[in-house]
Amino acid sequence: MQAGPPFVFPMNRSSIEYALHHTRVLYVPDRRIDSFGDTRFNFRLITEPMDEVGACRVRSGWVEACRPRILRPADLCGVETEGFSADAARFFEWMEAHGAGMKALFEYGFRFGRSDVQEELVHDAFPEVEERVVKEALSSGDPFRAVVAGVDDAWEVSLLCFMMEMIQNSHEINIFDFRRRGLI
Repeated sequence: MQAGPPFVFPMNRSSIEYALHHTRVLYVPDRRIDSFGDTRFNFRLITEPMDEVGACRVRSGWVEACRPRILRPADLCGVETEGFSADAARFFEWMEAHGAGMKALFEYGFRFGRSDVQEELVHDAFPEVEERVVKEALSSGDPFRAVVAGVDDAWEVSLLCFMMEMIQNSHEINIFDFRRRGLI
């Protein structure tokens, strides 16, 4: 297993849009984003390298969504990333500029991190690799396991797309928690 490619091309608008449209969550974790704490997901991200036929890249590691560590003034609010490339910041800038319906995310000041990322090049057909990795997730019993199919050159954007989907799926539960504690 390797840590990753030595050179990454900078992300542009069309790369972000392509990744947004071609990222699929294949296996959704049982857990959701915690309302008052930090949440870590154990991910597997499957992509097809553009420069190698009949191969798939399977990245694994941890991705987390954390509440802000300190309260910040409104002009300093925004999303922070740790362990991501500059492409992650471009992704959030793109989302904010295109009104992606995540205003609360930007105002709240989430912090996203990724760690312990490893990758493996597998010489099998993409559908076979997807099926095998999803079966592994099912049998793992890990409520924080996620499997995502994404875009190789924009794999971090694919990973962040997964996190955005988890935040959206957690929204109702989080609102309930905030109401129950009298915070809204």
